Order: sequence, then structure tokens, then C-alpha cells
Amino acid sequence: WKGKVQFNKGVYAEIKDFEFTWVFNSGGTMTESSNYDGVPPTPPAYGIWKSIRDKQYEARYEFYFTKIPASFEDVIKAGGFPPAGYGVLNEKITLSVDGQSYSSTIKLNLFDQTGKQTVFNDEATAEAKRMKF
Repeated sequence: WKGKVQFNKGVYAEIKDFEFTWVFNSGGTMTESSNYDGVPPTPPAYGIWKSIRDKQYEARYEFYFTKIPASFEDVIKAGGFPPAGYGVLNEKITLSVDGQSYSSTIKLNLFDQTGKQTVFNDEATAEAKRMKF
């Protein structure tokens, strides 16, 4: 699946070209990546999904994020980009009748390295299409 995501408030609201790719595995696990995973370096998100009712799904996935160093010398000293915390995304998905697209709402919560929550339920909407050859 590939789609556009738009946060309507919060830390990511200024990004107007946010794109996600999602892989939903039949066993209930999933992976998500975005076109901003490199800013600063951030690995993909990993999580779980489940069916709620016909054409309705819920996904919960987590990702780690890194600190933006003040200078390139700080990157060298740290041996890369040091961890800064993690994020949790909760997505409510509605699959289209033909099963080739979906719309969703996403809530984002961010936590610092100590586990203290720093962002509370920033909301986004997403529109995705099944990838094809």
C-alpha cells in the first residue's frame, strides 16, 4: 500500500508531501516506512493490525527517532545519530468496496528516551492505494 498522509495539527502538520508505504502481513504484523525516514535517519515502523468488522481495521505501529545534531562534528563524535525516543501510531482504516484503496485516521504519540510522553494524539488522515505492477 502507498499513500498520502496529512497531519492537521502538531509537529508534522507543516509537511505537505508526506507519503507512507505499508505492508500488512497475513499473520497480523505490519511494517510502515515514509519518504521522510531519512530526515534525520529513522528506521521503519513495525507493528500489528487486526480486523474490527467488515472493511474496518485497526493498526498500531511504533518507530524510533534520532536526535538532530547541532553540527557534523557532533555526528562524528556520537558515531552517528543518537536515539531521541519513539513514536506510536494508531490507525483506524476503512477499506474501499473493491479492496483496492483505503482511507484512515491516524493518531500519533511521541515519547522521549525516558518514556515521557511529549506529543499527545496529533491527528492525521491518510488515503492509500494497493500497489500494483
